[in-house]
Amino acid sequence: MATILPIAQIIIAALLIIAVLFQNRGSGLSSVFGGESTFYHTRRGAEKFIFWATIILAILFIAASVAYFFI
Repeated sequence: MATILPIAQIIIAALLIIAVLFQNRGSGLSSVFGGESTFYHTRRGAEKFIFWATIILAILFIAASVAYFFI
């Protein structure tokens, strides 16, 4: 278990990085400094899947970190 957990954590971290990079919130430099769009946007299809996958991967990463801490 002590050898499997760090490998799983590395894989989850790589998938989490990819999921975060796939999310494109806004284009342009204004979105970096907190610029907001003026219209309401709902997530649909692949965008919704990537959003929820990011949340699940983050929870799994935190759980793996806590589990590795206690082992």
